[in-house]
Amino acid sequence: MAEEELPGVLILDIGGTHGVLENLAALLKKHFHLITMKEFLGNKKEMSKKIQSIFVFECRPTIDRALLESLPNLKVIGNSGVGVDHLDLKMISSFGVKVTNTPHAVADPTADIGMALMLASARRLVEGNVLNFPG
Repeated sequence: MAEEELPGVLILDIGGTHGVLENLAALLKKHFHLITMKEFLGNKKEMSKKIQSIFVFECRPTIDRALLESLPNLKVIGNSGVGVDHLDLKMISSFGVKVTNTPHAVADPTADIGMALMLASARRLVEGNVLNFPG
C-alpha cells in the first residue's frame, strides 16, 4: 500500500525529548502516514484533510478545541497510556471523535515492580546495600 493511501496520523514529533520513540514510530509507519505537528502547522490546509487519527504519546500533542476544529476528517485519538485524565472526553466526543487507550499495557511490569519492592523491604535489601563493612 502506497504511503498516500495510508490514513494520516498526527504526532508531536519523532525522537527527541518529547517525540514518539523511534521504534514505535517505525511500527506506526507500517499502518499510517506519520504527520508531525511541525509538518501540520507548516501546511494546515493540505495536511488537515489527510489526518484521520492523533497518536498521543506522553500527553502530547495537547488536544484542544482549536486543533479539533482544524481536523475535519479526524476519527480517533489513540492515547499510548493507561489514563485519559489529560483529555477532555466530553469536548472530544462532541466532535464525533472516539478515544482509545492501552489500559493493560503496564499491568504486568507494575505488578513486578510492586513485588520487587515488597521483597526488598521484607529482606531489608536497601539497608544491606548501604552498610559499611570494615576493611
